Amino acid sequence: MFVDRVRLHAQAGDGGNGVICFHREKFVPKGGPDGGDGGRGGDVVLQVDAQINNLVDLRFRPHARAGHGGKGAGNNCTGKNGKPCVLKVPPGTVIYPLPPGEKGEPLADLTRPGETFVLCRGGRGGRGNARFASSIRQTPRHAEDGQPGETGEFILVLKSIAQVGLVGLPNAGKSSLLAALSAAKPKIANYPFTTLHPAIGVVGSVEQNRFTVADIPGLVEGAHAGKGLGHDFLRHIERCAVLLFVIDAAGTEGREPAEDYRLLRKELREYDPGLARRPFLVVANKADLPETAGHLASLRQASRKSILPISAKTGKGVPELIAALRETLPA
Repeated sequence: MFVDRVRLHAQAGDGGNGVICFHREKFVPKGGPDGGDGGRGGDVVLQVDAQINNLVDLRFRPHARAGHGGKGAGNNCTGKNGKPCVLKVPPGTVIYPLPPGEKGEPLADLTRPGETFVLCRGGRGGRGNARFASSIRQTPRHAEDGQPGETGEFILVLKSIAQVGLVGLPNAGKSSLLAALSAAKPKIANYPFTTLHPAIGVVGSVEQNRFTVADIPGLVEGAHAGKGLGHDFLRHIERCAVLLFVIDAAGTEGREPAEDYRLLRKELREYDPGLARRPFLVVANKADLPETAGHLASLRQASRKSILPISAKTGKGVPELIAALRETLPA
């Protein structure tokens, strides 16, 4: 199960109460106040874990509660601090408060492994009566209650982190291309919407200047307005440095390849004008089929740039594509 959006209710722990206590010991007359402070409540913390790739764990844990601080004790003993609640999230998690949710400014954008963010802070522990002793008030008989911990409702949204995003209409061959580029094994089948969530693969090795590629589920006309899965697909390419338009150049679905390209550009432009200005390459997939040759000229005219004919099925043109991506990617 792949989950990239969850609603979370977080509640930090309350601070412990301070106590009223006076020192009592044999042969020590008139022992002074020695009531200790309450412990601090635990925080609710988000921590980035690179081994996690989606938010499915939080889908079944919509309420996060940290521990309360312990009550203070005599002999100036401070209460125990509350246990924090640490939630592991994947890189690329964006946190929005409720309200206004995703329409407002995010509280945090967690991208680096190990990065943490305190979602709700625990309450401060109350002061015991020993804190209120002075030369004038030598026997204070009052103490503070602990402060309540913060609480709130949040929306957590995952935006995939990859350097290259594969963009195309259903059945264009994006999953096959990802499998040809990397060791990833996405689901491949001869029907639309085989891919229901982004899949990420790594191309090359450390010595070969490796980079990551994300297979974005197929777009349809009107995706920018929420048609189909709409924003559920498009938000996963917002972080990609380079977009790779995968076009079914053979027209196996009865579509015109040049029109497919224009449709993809239009959907990205209307969803986010910044995506339309992102560096991109265009590949004419299914070059092993004879029908491809008749569509290459119109596709070049529509894109106004060179086209890379490839075949994800046979591997034709894939090494040249990898080299072109390395040249296009930022240093």
